[in-house]
Amino acid sequence: MKETGQIVLCGANSYEQKYFFNPDFKKLPQSVQDELHIICVLFTEEAGGIFTILFEPDGGVTLETQAAEEDYLYDEVSAGLLLGEIRRKRKELLESLSLYYRAAVLKEDVGDLLEEE
Repeated sequence: MKETGQIVLCGANSYEQKYFFNPDFKKLPQSVQDELHIICVLFTEEAGGIFTILFEPDGGVTLETQAAEEDYLYDEVSAGLLLGEIRRKRKELLESLSLYYRAAVLKEDVGDLLEEE
């Protein structure tokens, strides 16, 4: 957990060529876990750096990317465009993850959450 109260769901690191999935969320369907794996790895293959998907304290989902200071191959513009593309194309997935977190972790009433939409 980060000092901001964010919790990492998953991420990929192009420097170490590793993927991480938080075992606290192993109850997510395997198909969702597989999709997250693909998103993270493809992002780092295309843009480089480190890419993470995090839960905010309120249940929102955040996509973050960062690069090592000495990484001259990392392209911030491409990374920003990729983030926007993921937010657009995977909007339903990200909303479902938020709903899952709010119901399973924050113990909010699912009926109330569905009425908000």
